[in-house]
Amino acid sequence: MNLSDKTIGFAMCGSFCTFKNAISAVKKLKETGAHIIPIMSETAYSTDTRFGACVDFRHQLEEITGEKILHTVFETEPIGPKKLLDALVILPCTGNTLAKLSNSVADSSVTLAAKAHLRNKRPLILGVSTNDGLCGAAENIGRLLARKHCFFIPFGQDDCIHKPNSLIADFTKLNETVEAALLNKQFQPILAV
Repeated sequence: MNLSDKTIGFAMCGSFCTFKNAISAVKKLKETGAHIIPIMSETAYSTDTRFGACVDFRHQLEEITGEKILHTVFETEPIGPKKLLDALVILPCTGNTLAKLSNSVADSSVTLAAKAHLRNKRPLILGVSTNDGLCGAAENIGRLLARKHCFFIPFGQDDCIHKPNSLIADFTKLNETVEAALLNKQFQPILAV
């Protein structure tokens, strides 16, 4: 699908082990022709980890999108009133972010972007990445699955032996999920095997 007439927010939260996959996913999304606005949580924007330096991920994201990263509450608040986005993707979406979204907490750049965006009744696409998806975060995933305008990138267990509660989105299904969400449909199957 050609998305050249669409503006899509692409937000990253602090599941640092998935950042390389998220960068690959945003590259493929950019290939659809979409205009992409990059967003990072304050933690994702400013934290170096064993998976890489934050400045390197920021540079890659800005190079792919051609846009400056929004990373403060002040910068993301206008998303709603100005109706800046046709869709908003949160990938990776951590258990912490799932909990905040499920309980309508908007205290970070990403959660405020989501709240501001949802007021326009436009699709929010979530890419789960959490070690407690089948325990503590399960309730929040369930609530968000039932919420209007919320859609999930297909997800499944990433290591059922060593991390039996861990869930991760299939990052390769981002484009199809965005296309379906823009038609107000959940891409199926939602459970990846």
